[in-house]
Amino acid sequence: MMTTPRSSQAANNRRPSYRRVPVRIPGTQPNSKKNEITRRMKDKLFITSQYLLPHHAVSRLVGNLAASETSWLKNLLIRNFMRQFDIQLDEAERPYYQQYNSFNDFFTRALKEGARPLEKTEGCIPSPVDGAVSQLGTIEQGQIFQAKGQSFSLTELLGGDRERAKPFMGGEFATLYLSPRDYHRVHMPVTGTLREMVYVPGALFSVNQTTAENVPGLFARNERLVAIFDTDSGPVAMVLVGAMIVAAIETVWAGRITPLKREVRVTNYQNPDPIHLNVGEEMGRFLLGSTVVLCFPPDTIQWDDNLTSGSEVRMGKRIAQYQTHPALPDASFQTDGQTN
Repeated sequence: MMTTPRSSQAANNRRPSYRRVPVRIPGTQPNSKKNEITRRMKDKLFITSQYLLPHHAVSRLVGNLAASETSWLKNLLIRNFMRQFDIQLDEAERPYYQQYNSFNDFFTRALKEGARPLEKTEGCIPSPVDGAVSQLGTIEQGQIFQAKGQSFSLTELLGGDRERAKPFMGGEFATLYLSPRDYHRVHMPVTGTLREMVYVPGALFSVNQTTAENVPGLFARNERLVAIFDTDSGPVAMVLVGAMIVAAIETVWAGRITPLKREVRVTNYQNPDPIHLNVGEEMGRFLLGSTVVLCFPPDTIQWDDNLTSGSEVRMGKRIAQYQTHPALPDASFQTDGQTN
């Protein structure tokens, strides 16, 4: 009787091995396309929620929490915020979170003296904020580019007055976004005398890349504060744009801007006592949020060549150059928190 060798029996008892081969089922999408579809769906839901949410009620609620001086609550809010956005206090004038009276006090924290040295080369225009460039370029036919082919009206941005907008037609603009982790005081990019301040009521859509791409006229729809300064090279407009959960906008000359009636308010500062601010001095701050839009007349400035959408900017560092060179003040700027 013939027997099968043990080695042959073992070989026969082994399970056949198979190599896994990916199978593409007709009609399915690769992961990258699936992820893109998922992202678009999330964006659409987010934008829909932006239209449905009661902007001002939500912002008032968050504002009340942010203003609380209850020790355990403000410490909890600050710790969680620092953890979420990886915020360090090395540059802060007060380096420990327990030293702040409220979340608002923490959010608008002053920096140590010399933390933001002012670049003072001839004709230099320094960034007024820490943040990133959303967009910048030329104001064409009264329109400012927003994102993905969308634009908004310069006249509407400045409060609906054509005469106010006229000097900036054909000029230059820059939209600078401040992320939650940034330093949130706003400084002067030029030396100027305040001509007028305009409070413009509006919605409070969140400000980010998704809303910029999907909410038409975002920056001309949101609540904002317009400050027009007269300078040696013509007028300059600084627009501080609010956003969802931005509790308030403050200026160094008028304090917190919270008008009771939701209507355009124009305040003329030419008389009796002019308000003069040097380049680098603080002009305002955000209590949570958001965006600064700068506008210059035509043939006045030239943006630095290395600046594009997404470029990081740092307060005090050059972002543009005057085509003519107004004199800079002698005193160097320090972020010493004198306007606490």
